[in-house]
Amino acid sequence: MRKITIVGAGQAGLQLGIGLVDQGYDVTIVSNRTGAEMAAGRVTSSQSMYNMALSLERELGIAFWDETAPPTDGVHIRAGQGDMLMVDWRAKMTAPGQSIDQRIKMPRWMEEFEKRGGKLLLLDADIDALEQFAADSDLVIVATGKGEIGKLFERDDSRCVFDQPQRCISLSYVHGMKPREDYSALNISLNPGIGEYVNFPCLTLSGPADIINLEAVPGGPMDRWHEVNTPEDHLALAQELIATYFPWEKERCENLTLTDDLGTLVGRVPIFVRKPIGTLPSGATVLGMADVLVLNDPVTGQGSNNAAKCAKVYMDSILAQGEAAFDDAWKHQTFETYWDYAQWVVKFTNSHLMPPLPSMLQVFGGCAENPALAARVANAFDDPKGLVPWYYDEAEAARFIQSFN
Repeated sequence: MRKITIVGAGQAGLQLGIGLVDQGYDVTIVSNRTGAEMAAGRVTSSQSMYNMALSLERELGIAFWDETAPPTDGVHIRAGQGDMLMVDWRAKMTAPGQSIDQRIKMPRWMEEFEKRGGKLLLLDADIDALEQFAADSDLVIVATGKGEIGKLFERDDSRCVFDQPQRCISLSYVHGMKPREDYSALNISLNPGIGEYVNFPCLTLSGPADIINLEAVPGGPMDRWHEVNTPEDHLALAQELIATYFPWEKERCENLTLTDDLGTLVGRVPIFVRKPIGTLPSGATVLGMADVLVLNDPVTGQGSNNAAKCAKVYMDSILAQGEAAFDDAWKHQTFETYWDYAQWVVKFTNSHLMPPLPSMLQVFGGCAENPALAARVANAFDDPKGLVPWYYDEAEAARFIQSFN
């Protein structure tokens, strides 16, 4: 039985670990927190997930919240300044998305992993621990980039666009959001040069709720989270910023309460692509995965989707390797297979952090006029590869829009 150690008990690590245990592998997952500690902690992300990624969970029998999670049925994109909207279109997705608070999801998956025969090791892993894992395992996969182990993976400058965070991000888990009049949606509003508002339903510790993600351009008028000292201050500032910079969303946000005092998060996400292999002092190598290697700003809601799809690619590659060695050539190829998909997510997300391309404005204008085109763009959140090349090229955009007429 081949022995695999996965460092990190998040979406990617746990999904991969559960899948490999089901295939007969000896799998240890290393976590620096127990499930109970995760459940009692602060929110960690917004984790909006769509059908492709959710289908991978369903294949493994770990989509435990399909009957209880509020669905995200569509996408609604708006852009404007002041009270003037320049872009306003919406469309349903072919299948609903969902967001499960990781304080619910990861503890449940940790239980399931052990129930199916996996070993869970509680340890704040460092380089010495990785050395031991590498000596004892056929393969070590690093699924968390925190601390010194993240520094093992060299930045890939040829694949990076930014060298610093492009937004100051705040999350607010709230009750009291006024329901939309048509269908639930991933709501994205852009105020060019100022920032973005992103909202969608979720399931959290206290039941169905909403997540608000405010993305502030650094140094701009929304970049005020240093003023916040309490959960009450956080919510008040969020509502003030929404009323000021996204007034078309103000009415839905007038009667909000936080789901809990730990239902907030503020930070600046570095945006990078790293090389897939980390070399330990002994010369042994480990393979990174998901956010350790490809970390995007959450403005397009791709993080957990990427993690789920990376876990699937890695599992398929491990199974295909059979009894052959997990050498560096295999590690490189496994990541490149994932990059064949992830590169389009990087392009999609980065394009939403910069002034919109003329082709994107063409497409958004067409979406307002043509429901079929709008539906095509809405479903691209599920698979951003489907936006190529027309989302990024004026001539291709014109041809693509014309094909819907």
